[in-house]
Amino acid sequence: MSSDPWGRVDETGTVYVRTAEGEKVVGSWQAGTPEEALAYFERKYEGLVVEIGLLEKRVKTTDLSAKDAQTAIEHIRQQIDEHHAVGDLAALSARLDKLVATVDSRREERKAQKAKQADEARAAKEALVTEAEELAQSEQWRVAGERLRALVDTWKGLPRLDRKSDDELWHRFSHARSAFSKRRKAHFAQLDAQREEARKTKERLVAEAEALQNSTDWGTTAARYRELMADWKAAGRAQREHEDDLWNRFRGAQDVFFAARSGVFAERDAEQTENLALKEELAGEAEKLLPVTDLKAARAAFRALNERWEAIGHVPRDARPKVEGRMQAVERAIQEAEEAEWRRTNPEARARAAGLTGQLQDAVEKLRKQIDAARAAGNDAKADKLAKELEGRQALLDQALKGLEEFGG
Repeated sequence: MSSDPWGRVDETGTVYVRTAEGEKVVGSWQAGTPEEALAYFERKYEGLVVEIGLLEKRVKTTDLSAKDAQTAIEHIRQQIDEHHAVGDLAALSARLDKLVATVDSRREERKAQKAKQADEARAAKEALVTEAEELAQSEQWRVAGERLRALVDTWKGLPRLDRKSDDELWHRFSHARSAFSKRRKAHFAQLDAQREEARKTKERLVAEAEALQNSTDWGTTAARYRELMADWKAAGRAQREHEDDLWNRFRGAQDVFFAARSGVFAERDAEQTENLALKEELAGEAEKLLPVTDLKAARAAFRALNERWEAIGHVPRDARPKVEGRMQAVERAIQEAEEAEWRRTNPEARARAAGLTGQLQDAVEKLRKQIDAARAAGNDAKADKLAKELEGRQALLDQALKGLEEFGG
């Protein structure tokens, strides 16, 4: 008989293994010595040790499913329970028990992880649905459309939920996309209709603009072009392929008209500038008639100058008041000289001569104060105009004083 700490072979060749419950028959060995029998079943034990070690490693380092791990554990445990090896079977069974606990723990962890992933996937999909439903009301067609396409890609990358939940969320998500697409399609259909209407309107505006481009009714036509431009802006944009061509035609017609008008106005401005120079020269000649010393000669000379003045055409509008004011000041001075002469030669005027002289003196003093005030205010143009008037009043005052002397004589 042969034995070791974990087993023995009796005289009949029966092999036993020692366990906590006592000896268990492993098998029968008739082919060799008892030592060879023990060595054979000890190698079977080492094979189980290796198999358990490999399974432990797979459980720890791979994604071996709990089901497959449990199947492998049961296969090894069956061999241990059937006592087909000689060795510390209890130690192997304890290792299997520990491995079962590890697998159960892993199963619970994976279950919890799967539940967590499912909750996260549900929350993510609900967020996608909420955003899609908000985007369905947007009028930012390009941006919202691109975002919805991105949401679809995100959805495809998320895990599936249970069929009922996944189908319900997908239905809401798909409905939001369809609603947006329907609104966008309706919007662009309406936009196309508006652009077609704008094209027709602008065709009519272009036709009228081109018909007016050779007009020489400068004021009326320029006003009409302004109205056409307002109508153009109010019409909205036509289709892209028509808008630029229509605008180029519309603008081109205006350019033809306004270029012609500018040429005519430039000639007119040049002529009026020349007229201004001529009238300023006449105004200077008229001003040399003051103060009036020879009323008859002054009257005749001013009449001749005024005839030449009337023969000259228009001057620039902004220069007209100043140059005409100069002539009017001379004319008033001559008229006042005439009135003074009449009063001097009228016997009834003698009594009023002194009063007139006083009034003229007051008027001269008032004009001087007005001139000082205008210059102090920086209004040189007004001061110059008043100065011309002062010259006439001063001349008239000089004549009144002279007349008064004559009345007194």
